[in-house]
Amino acid sequence: MTKAEEAGELPLDGAGEPPLTAEAFTFLTRPGLTRLWTAARTRLERNGLRPTGTIRLQHLDGAEREALSLLLAKPVTGATATVRLPDLDTRLRSSAVGRDLTATLTALGPPLTDRRAARDAAAAERSHLWSTAAATLASTPLSAHPWAAQWLEEIRRSGTLTRQPSAIALTTATQAIQTLATLYPDRRPDPTPATWGRGELATRTTGSAHGLDDGTLLSRLVLRGIALAQGMDSPTDAPGRRALWRRASVTPDEVSSTVLTYGLRPRGGTWQEASLRERAAHAMETHLTLRELRGLHLELPQGTRIHVCENPRVVEAAADAGRDAALVCTSGSASTVVLTLLDALAAAGCVFAYHGDFDWAGIVLANRMMRRYEADPWRMTAADYEYLATRTQLHGTPPLALAGPPVEASWDSELAPAMEALGVALHEEAALDLLLEDLEDLE
Repeated sequence: MTKAEEAGELPLDGAGEPPLTAEAFTFLTRPGLTRLWTAARTRLERNGLRPTGTIRLQHLDGAEREALSLLLAKPVTGATATVRLPDLDTRLRSSAVGRDLTATLTALGPPLTDRRAARDAAAAERSHLWSTAAATLASTPLSAHPWAAQWLEEIRRSGTLTRQPSAIALTTATQAIQTLATLYPDRRPDPTPATWGRGELATRTTGSAHGLDDGTLLSRLVLRGIALAQGMDSPTDAPGRRALWRRASVTPDEVSSTVLTYGLRPRGGTWQEASLRERAAHAMETHLTLRELRGLHLELPQGTRIHVCENPRVVEAAADAGRDAALVCTSGSASTVVLTLLDALAAAGCVFAYHGDFDWAGIVLANRMMRRYEADPWRMTAADYEYLATRTQLHGTPPLALAGPPVEASWDSELAPAMEALGVALHEEAALDLLLEDLEDLE
């Protein structure tokens, strides 16, 4: 036990005031004073921590009237009481509490917040942010470009940066300006002819190769500046963002992400089309990057049916069985490279059939594929699900519980209720033999 505790006192509250005695603390924290302290705290925080004005307490019960009477040293008998904060402050100073209203509320906790001072500090931080950003921009070649001032003003008006912690906001603004100044180093409206890798540019201006990764606040700010410089609208999707980076002589990463394909036999005389046909003839799968897709001419017979699956195991099994059907695998999510390939195939006049997992995430992905490409369901109906669920049970396969909120299947209104009723998730491999039969029937 500490000496303060032995003396019947509470520990120091950190405000430099003498500690409250245990008796005073017990009195001040009685339930009958709770509403008084809440209202007083709100008024003080709004008034710059100055005890001015009055508070009005209505619908007082007996316990509250008794507590207020003892605290204020005068009877409170009605259902409503008006308390002047200067009087309450004086009363607390002269009582056994021995401290003013602000110190009392601090001792009772939590710490008070001077909201007026906080607003003033936030305004000062915003002013510092934009004055520093304007000065930084003025010190670069960007000052010669009318779009640069417009860009900075748009960012200021949007509030995007001021919603960030002040240090992060200032760093991000400075790095965005430095990045744009690197791309537009003189008065020419076109960017420097030097070609940058996006990771290289990010390392140069932020110190991190991932500083300009897609989805970061910094990349969004820089892309908005490039769009203004080019007289274009800001892109709304990943392909548009990559195209805009290239307009500024920045090469985004187009090789790390791939789409798994099988059996594609495009027409055309270049080595790329020939390579795909050769691999298809030898029942070999192919991983295509965005870089390859940009240079690939996908011309197939009108109406060519492309089977789209979710799991790579389907492609592997089709290749092992020597199937001739064309397959594209989403690998669990419709990434940019997957959508880029499917978009190109759709533009070439191909039609699609889709199969995926029977879980809620799988239904979300299937809905996206069905709607975007008007794909036909490939063994994805309620009847298919019920048959597979029964079969796995008969085979003694341990059930996998269906988790998450239900998702309605856009192509079959009975599928989601059937899945909810059985409560079993089925991965695509559960239907593998049936899918291979379908692909065999096409040959």
